[in-house]
Amino acid sequence: VQLVESGGGSVQPGGSLRLSCVASGFIFHEHYMSWYRQIPGEEREEERELVAGMNSDGINPYYDHSVKGRFTISRDNTKNTVYLQMSSLKPDDSSMYYCSVTIAERIHWGQGTQVTVSS
Repeated sequence: VQLVESGGGSVQPGGSLRLSCVASGFIFHEHYMSWYRQIPGEEREEERELVAGMNSDGINPYYDHSVKGRFTISRDNTKNTVYLQMSSLKPDDSSMYYCSVTIAERIHWGQGTQVTVSS
């Protein structure tokens, strides 16, 4: 399983970014895909918070209350890619963002992409 994130960067408050995660090594369209971000000050995998998630058919995506209305998760099963469109970014959104999939009860992570929101 390989997950490769991209699209992070530095933006001013109110700005937008679109993160991408290209997946390989598993049947993408059969799996729920998620975006997490690292809790500030924490380094362990267990200290990551779920930001958004989407099942294989794209219906009823999940959003954490802190990003609802500002972030949009989507996926393109033909490209084995999941996206996270982030708008109206706030300094509190600054973090390392990770793409994740759980297969046979094992969580797989990408390497992460850094998002920094600062004026």
